[in-house]
Amino acid sequence: MRARVTRALAFAVFSAAAICGASANAAQCGNSADGFGAWLEDFKQVAINDGVSPDVVDSALATANFDPSVLAHDHGQAGLQGNYAAFAARHITAGRIKRGKTMLIAYAEPLERIEQRYGVPGPVLVAIWGLETDFGSGLGSYPTFSALATLAYDCRRGNLYRAELIDALMIVQRGLLSPSQMRGAWAGELGQTQFMPSAYLKYGVSSNGGHGGNLIGNSADALASTANFLQAHGWQRGARWDEGQPNFATILEWNNAPVYAKTIAEFADRLAEP
Repeated sequence: MRARVTRALAFAVFSAAAICGASANAAQCGNSADGFGAWLEDFKQVAINDGVSPDVVDSALATANFDPSVLAHDHGQAGLQGNYAAFAARHITAGRIKRGKTMLIAYAEPLERIEQRYGVPGPVLVAIWGLETDFGSGLGSYPTFSALATLAYDCRRGNLYRAELIDALMIVQRGLLSPSQMRGAWAGELGQTQFMPSAYLKYGVSSNGGHGGNLIGNSADALASTANFLQAHGWQRGARWDEGQPNFATILEWNNAPVYAKTIAEFADRLAEP
């Protein structure tokens, strides 16, 4: 998920106090649309107290709705378990390898700059790009604010997603994206390599090294931000990335499911072949 759990824990104390103070009648969590509207109104005040401007809160959350399909995805997760070979075979196809090699050529210049700056080779970044969104062609269609608000209202991991919802509002406040641009995966991930809002704010950069970046509309920015994330989590320049090698642990920081991390590593190996 690439989220800041420590912020979520701190936010839990603040938000609980703020919501309780805002309205004694609003439910603090729930798993249906009942009570969601009242909760959202109270949450808007929490966001304002946390430093988000009222205009941003109103514009971004004006159309936020409870989405039961988001909870169906979240509650139905079984995790990336099972047979690695079968999972890799489904995701590392001949067509995807061919397209990945094409992307290595098409983005050779920015990938070279990115490797010089962060130490992460192009095949690793393109492998992540291909597995996350099929090289930007499948970003997801869930309205981010509805998805995050639904998960923030849910009783399972509400504190985590309330913090992410605040960070999504901060993305708008900083002028990085507009609310209408913010569509992605059901869990709130955004962009061509799928960053949670907290990670977007912390690691998002432009391909020329500037802060922010457009991780939705600019592929080079998404690749640079992915490299920035990996470098910040211990990527060792010049070292290999397969299981048992120095940088595999960093790939696990990207996704802690070993099946998925091994698939990234194998895909990168295939892309690095002549």
